[in-house]
Amino acid sequence: MNTTKSQNRDIEKTYTTAQFVEKLRRLADCLEKDERFDIQIAGERIYVPKHAVFNIEHERGDGEEEIEFQIKWKNQ
Repeated sequence: MNTTKSQNRDIEKTYTTAQFVEKLRRLADCLEKDERFDIQIAGERIYVPKHAVFNIEHERGDGEEEIEFQIKWKNQ
């Protein structure tokens, strides 16, 4: 794992339904087992720790709606 200071990053990646389902399933499996979740996004491996906070956000405006599944944590 990279131990240097991380640079700011804001990536939005689109997945097929099957890819999204697979990632959600792996996330749910890790949560149920109280394990760290690992995912690669746009070429970078991300390690989500067990102490992460999960929330769901809903936005509405300009004729569009959005649901975001968010995972947040502080690097230690």
